[in-house]
Amino acid sequence: MLVAFSVAPSGTGRADGSVSEAVAAAIRVVRESGLPNRTDAMFTTIEGPDWDTVMRVVKQATDAVAPYGSRVSLVLKADIRPGYDGQLDAKVQKIDAALGSGSDA
Repeated sequence: MLVAFSVAPSGTGRADGSVSEAVAAAIRVVRESGLPNRTDAMFTTIEGPDWDTVMRVVKQATDAVAPYGSRVSLVLKADIRPGYDGQLDAKVQKIDAALGSGSDA
């Protein structure tokens, strides 16, 4: 199961609107979970064996952001495909292979 999510506080009271410290707290939770993960500019994607395992980490990451503002926003997208693992890398490799072959993936 893959879950891509973005979590950030609002109502931080910061003049510059930065949420980087809060996001770092969430990503720290994800990295400490031991689950395969990848972070880019917009989302963190984690891979786990089942719904409960992955959602537990998402909840903990969301809880880690809560102290930074009066509200928390969570955006989540999941790929639930039983029997598949290693998809965090495999999906990207398939696209890279298609691009290398000149295919219109």
